[in-house]
This record gives sequence, C-alpha cells and structure tokens, in this order.
Amino acid sequence: MQLVPYIVSHTNLSERSVENTVSLLNQDCTVPFISRYRKELTGNLDEVEIGSIVEFKNQFEALEKRKAAIIKAVKEQGALTPELEAKFSHCTDLTSLEDLYLPFKKSKKTKAETARKNGLEPLAKIIMAQRSDEIEYIASQYLSKDVINEDDALEGARHIISEWVNERTDIRNQLRGQLERHALFTTKVVKTKKEDEKAQKFRDYFDWSEPLKRCPSHRFLAIMRAEKEGFIRVKVEIDDERALQSMERRLIKSNNTCAEQIELAIADAYKRLLFPSLSKEILNTAKEKADAAAIQVFSKNLKQLLLGAPLGEKRILAIDPGYRTGCKVVCLDEQGDLKHNETIYPHPPQRDSSGAIKKLSSLVDAYKIEAIAIGNGTASRETEQLVKRVPFKKDIDVFVVSEAGASIYSASKIAREEFPNYDVTVRGAVSIGRRLADPLAELVKIDAKSIGVGQYQHDVDQTQLKTSLDTVVESCVNSVGVNINTASVPLLSYVSGIGPKLAENIVSHRNENGAFKSREEIKDVPRLGGKAFEQSAGFLRVKNGKNPLDDSAVHPESYGLVSKMAKEQGISLHEIVGNQTALKSIDLKTYCTDSIGMPTLEDIVKELEKPGLDLREKAKVFTFNQNIKEITDLHQGQLLPGIVNNITNFGCFVDIGIKESGLIHISNLSDTFVKDVNEHVSLHQQIVVKVLDVDVARKRIQLALHKHGS
Repeated sequence: MQLVPYIVSHTNLSERSVENTVSLLNQDCTVPFISRYRKELTGNLDEVEIGSIVEFKNQFEALEKRKAAIIKAVKEQGALTPELEAKFSHCTDLTSLEDLYLPFKKSKKTKAETARKNGLEPLAKIIMAQRSDEIEYIASQYLSKDVINEDDALEGARHIISEWVNERTDIRNQLRGQLERHALFTTKVVKTKKEDEKAQKFRDYFDWSEPLKRCPSHRFLAIMRAEKEGFIRVKVEIDDERALQSMERRLIKSNNTCAEQIELAIADAYKRLLFPSLSKEILNTAKEKADAAAIQVFSKNLKQLLLGAPLGEKRILAIDPGYRTGCKVVCLDEQGDLKHNETIYPHPPQRDSSGAIKKLSSLVDAYKIEAIAIGNGTASRETEQLVKRVPFKKDIDVFVVSEAGASIYSASKIAREEFPNYDVTVRGAVSIGRRLADPLAELVKIDAKSIGVGQYQHDVDQTQLKTSLDTVVESCVNSVGVNINTASVPLLSYVSGIGPKLAENIVSHRNENGAFKSREEIKDVPRLGGKAFEQSAGFLRVKNGKNPLDDSAVHPESYGLVSKMAKEQGISLHEIVGNQTALKSIDLKTYCTDSIGMPTLEDIVKELEKPGLDLREKAKVFTFNQNIKEITDLHQGQLLPGIVNNITNFGCFVDIGIKESGLIHISNLSDTFVKDVNEHVSLHQQIVVKVLDVDVARKRIQLALHKHGS
C-alpha cells in the first residue's frame, strides 16, 4: 500500500486533499500555516484534519520502516521467499506484521527448539497429520540418549506443535476476538498492603471485576497505577474452556491417539504461550486507548486554559498569598515588567492587617494600579477578603488567578534568566500577575503537563503526551498571533516556522537593534531564511507599523492583492482597513486566480474588517460565597458560585473557594445523556453549583450543575 491511499483509508478525506497536504508537509510547511494559508490546496481542511494526516503519515512511515527491518532480518536467516516478502509488504498494520514475523524470531532456548535438536520434528508432523492410531509405537522410533522414552518423545513433539499453534495467525486472531469481546478485568489487593495508608485511595479496586471493553479510561489508568505502586494485582480472564474448544475445532480433524496429543499441545500452547502473550497485548491496547482518551481530555483542557480571557495591557498588582512567610506583593506595568516588590504580613502568626491595608492602598496609588491578581493557593480567600477592605480611591477589579504550575515556572531556567536578582517567591507573584494580563503568553513558559489540567499525566505515554500538548500550544499561539516586539523566547518558539533557536535570535536582534518596524525587517534576523519567513510572518504582529497589514493575519504574500483591492476602490491601504462599506462592495470572484480562491479571499476580507481582533473573551470579575470558608460550612442543597478548575472523562472539578474542590459527576451535569463533558462546561468557566453531598472524613464534595448557572 502507498502512503496516500493508506491515509485516505484511515481518514475518509479526499485523495486530492491528502496528496496536496502530504506534499506541503514534505516541503516543511507547518500545520497552522497549511490550515490558514493553503486552503485551496487542502480543500479547506482544518487543523484537526491536517493533524490526523500527520498522525497517519507517521504511522505509515513507522510501519514501512519495521517492514524493511523484518524483511532484512528474515533474508539474513536465508528464509525469505518471494511469497513471504509479498506477505510482509502487503501488511497494513503492525499486529499482523509481527504475527507473520513470529516464526522467525524464536529464541534458541525454547522447548520446541530443544525438541527439534533432538530430532522430534518429523514425529510432530506425523501427529499433526492425524492419520495414525499407533502414535506411541511411532514415538519409540525417535528415542536417543536425549530422548529416554516414548513419553519424552511425545512431550518434545507436543512442544513443537504448541509453537506451531502459537504462530498460526488465524488462531491468534480468533483468540484476540474472544479477548476483545469477553475479557474480564479483575483485581485483588496485596494482603500485606491492605492497611497501608497510601493504598486507601485505591480501596475501591481492592477486589474489582468488570468487562475490560467497558472499563473507562480514567478507571483503567487508576487501576494500573495502583498495580504499579504494588497495592493490587491485575489479571485478564476469559472462559478458558470456550477458548480451548474453539482452537480444538479448528485443529483436530480425527478421533485417534494423535488427536489426544494435539489436544494436550493446544492446552500447553494456550496456557504457556498464547494467553500470556495476547492478554498482555490486549492490556497494552487498552492502555493505549486509555492514554489517548486521557491525553485528549488534557489537550482540550489545556486549549481552554491557554485561550483563557486576558485582561490586556493593564497595570497590575499581584499577590502570592501565604501565612507564616507573608504575602509577596509585586507591581507590574502594562508590559508586565516588574516595577516594585515587597512582602506584607496580614495573616497569622503576625496579623498586621492594618499595616497591610495601608501598604496596598499606597502601592495602588503610587503605581496607578488598574487591577489586582490574587493567587488561588494557601490563604487566598483571607487575602481576597483583606483586599476588599482596602479603601481605594477608585474602583479596582480584583481577580483570583490559578497558581497551577507557578512554582514550576519560578524555579525554572526561564525565570532565573528573566529575574536573576529575585527569589522564587517574587517570580511566582510576577507569574500570577502576568497570567491575568495574558494567560497564553505566561503559560507557554511552563511545561504543559505541570499546569495541572488533566489526570494521570505521569501514567500516560510521555512522548505522545508531549507531542499532543505541544500541538495544542502551537495551535493556540498561532490562532491568537504574537506581538514580535513584546513576545518572550518561549512564546516566539511556538510560532509556526520559528522554534527555540530562531526565537532566541529574534529577541537578541530586538535587544540590539530596537523594535521591529515592519514584517519585512524580520528577514534581517540571523538564520531566519525565506522558508521560516513564509511560515511565520502571518502569525507575527507588528503594532503601529508603517503598513497596517503588519498588525493583521493577512500574509505578506497577499499584500499586493489587498493593495489592488484598495486601489480599485479608490482608497488608500490605510483606508480599506476596517472600512465595512468598501469591503462589502468588493466582488471577490474577480480576484480569484489559479492559486487564490474564495476561502483565502474571504479570510482576507474578514481580517480586514477587524484586523488583529483577539478571539479570546475578556477577563471577568468573580466572587466566591464569602460565608463558605471550609468544608464544614457546606450543607446539602446550597447553591454556590464556582469556577471549573479541571475537566475529566467522568465529570468536572469545581473550585468553590475552599481547599477541597467539589466534583460534578457526569450524571449531574445534565438531565440528558452527556457524551462529552466539554460540551457542557469549559475550564475556568464561572458557574453556579448545587451541593448534593458532603463527606467530611474523605474530604469529598458532590455537586450538580445548577440549571440557571452561567
């Protein structure tokens, strides 16, 4: 099979779209660039569809690489025939390829290999032929110094037959089918660990059983973590008798003594070779599916978090709250630069609340603060209540900001380079303030899996997780666009076609030569060639430049087209930007060419109507119920404001202003069936919840989404 038909068979996309997309990928074009600026070639495919082409392209290339390695290995054994090579070449998945290769990768120490060395393969062939009823007599002819009696001879022959049975693709597929349909997933607690305090969070799985195909991804990963930590043992079970009978029906065609030997060999093959191998395989498959589901949830959550509402370029006072060590306070200007930092001690043990109130009031005045950001960690509620007691001269909006990952950032190389003369507490407070101004620009500095918007991030395949999360970050950064004159190295590195090294070169060039005045000047950056410019230019913004298109998503390759549109409307380039009347009067069909069609032209006009429009919502002020300070303040039936702080496959967690987050189980999100939690709530959404149940001992809060919540 060729690459394009392989991708088409897995995606159901048109052959032309796939072929052109593969060609663009082979030219080192990025997914954001292809989806935004090459719509005519792809047939208007979106990032998700192009991403699936990338996935199956990689899958196909890995399959072809494995085929080549296997064919080479079998050829070196002198066992490669044209027919066998054709079979290898026509395999369309790794499982069937590995099944076909199985007879050629035997260890020399197998029981079957020992039996072959003892000359028992002819006896095994006679038994498999099932034509003789005198098999013990025939076995006596194969005795030697290593084969002492008939029982030894028959056992050796059975080992060879067991291996043949194990290597049969039809048998393996039949057993796979039974495992896929009927496998039972069971667990048993390790008795010596039953009372272990760390094991208690897994106590639901101390004696658990359910059909493997019905086990949801979050439960599967929890069970596998419990096994990994040594608290339980996991098994896969099927009806052994049924499996053996189906194998016997396929292999036994007689009713003589040969049949008895084959029956014994089948039982041995099943117990010693087939079931251990295929039960492990189905667990691996289940793990891959669970990983994929967990990574998908993580990716959706991360996207929502990165595209969270920015407050914009405001002067912000940020507070990283604490008790004993005090609250770290920083003042930031509109660009997020640190202007002042100090520590106040309003909470126990020092309790200098009056001094803290005076200090906050004077800082707000001195630095013309427009908003206050408070981290949502320890002492957050108490700090929020303190801030609301401060008699500011004007209304100041107060926001509670997620601290997730702030400690990772503050101890990172990026933070040390940015603030070499400040400790981690100052860096953490700066990060909290910057997150309010622009969540995307700040969160890209943190390893995505440390942001805390998923479950089991340490249990899933780490390579796949990183690839998926990097794709999400790249998509978000490019969908929003980046101000080249203010962006950090981490933010620039996610721009299409840039990467970490070019991002460093851009910032160095900016520091040495001052701000970029146009997109054209980007070409002056060392090592930033024509390809990188083509891929990146449309996503990089130059504010207040000579050319108004430099602050838009219009690609430089289309500047001439826009100039032509303006000229034919009798207005200047500056005058066409935002000019709804002129733009609506343009007949786009007259601008269609072989390379530019309606999709691109419609994108250009849409961008010209509202150039540089931020697709994100604006940040909204939120207040928790001030009477709820700890879990014991909750009671059944209460309606409370909350913020969604994590989404999983089984529901979502909600911050209601206390240490413990509450859970809205998927069954309490709606009166109707919920297929996808993300269709009902989004990360950091402000909602109203109803308290269903409070388990103080286990620190568990069950909530329901209130129908009138927003």
